[in-house]
Amino acid sequence: MNLHDWIDELSDVLDVDTEVDEGLVLDLARTVAKSVERPAAPITAYLLGFAAGAQDANPEVIEKLAARAQALADGWDRPSDAPDPDDIDDEVPDDSIVDHTADEEAFED
Repeated sequence: MNLHDWIDELSDVLDVDTEVDEGLVLDLARTVAKSVERPAAPITAYLLGFAAGAQDANPEVIEKLAARAQALADGWDRPSDAPDPDDIDDEVPDDSIVDHTADEEAFED
């Protein structure tokens, strides 16, 4: 079975009638994996598909959406281990007096 067969079979199972430009999706995923981080690649592909579906996008619109995502990834300059800029100045509450025994027991089950 090749990739095109997989796409056809998966489309049938998911009950979607669409053409997939696998080259476009794979190129975008490759760029995102290198420029952002590997786990961002499937998330990006999912969000591209979600955006395309939400907009009932034709292939031309999908290419434009992918180009926008590609440009974002190409310009990405934040290391994967960098802190979220929205969280940098947030105070961390002191919960040292809180009894977390119940929390630990919940994870043991």
